[in-house]
Amino acid sequence: MDEKSSALPTRHIVTAYDEQLNVMHNLVREMGRLAAEQIGNAVAAIADRDTDLAAQVMERDGRIDALEQQVEGQVVRLLALRHPKANDLRVVIAGLRIANNLERIGDFAANVAKRSMTLHSQPEVALARSMLPIGQAVAGMLGDVMRAYDTNDADAALAVRRKDADVDRAYTALFRELLTYMMESPARITACTHLLFAAKNLERIGDHATNIAETLCFRVSGQPLDEERAKGDDTATMTVMPD
Repeated sequence: MDEKSSALPTRHIVTAYDEQLNVMHNLVREMGRLAAEQIGNAVAAIADRDTDLAAQVMERDGRIDALEQQVEGQVVRLLALRHPKANDLRVVIAGLRIANNLERIGDFAANVAKRSMTLHSQPEVALARSMLPIGQAVAGMLGDVMRAYDTNDADAALAVRRKDADVDRAYTALFRELLTYMMESPARITACTHLLFAAKNLERIGDHATNIAETLCFRVSGQPLDEERAKGDDTATMTVMPD
């Protein structure tokens, strides 16, 4: 066998691996696209008291779950058949971890939508529209980190990671507002409690977008980040005193 013909099997293996890896990447990209759409719709459902939109968000959560299962199956095939090493192994494992985080983001978006269904039966609370800035912020983080996923850009991923503290601070401010609002009128307690849970779900979406950013940094460098993640969520120690 001459040198040219002996190289053909190697090129075939590399091509097959690249094709299978692209399948995984495309599944993860679709998960990211759907998750971002779910966040926007869930927050709009709360702000606009739109039960039809909320129901759509809850129904479509299964699409993200199904995509995660496809990613898991593709990762198993890649590991079993291709035995990736070093950087290739990091790429495959990162895809799996990112898909897991995207699935959780989808769950949190569905939870926000579920809260909006209950809120529809309660007197309207003006602070419901205060969910919009936090929802837009975490959807923006997700969009940015998925673009970093496409470009393998660790600096862009780090920029997303730094934004998490801003989301935490916005959540803390809204938490304080909602507690004050409840103390002013006990009739608002049920609605505000559901808004508190919805806001926490949005804050957790920011955490998972940050997890994706950290995974991308590891995928690029092969090293975990040294600096501790900045936090701006002070709700665990917050006290609000009545006037």
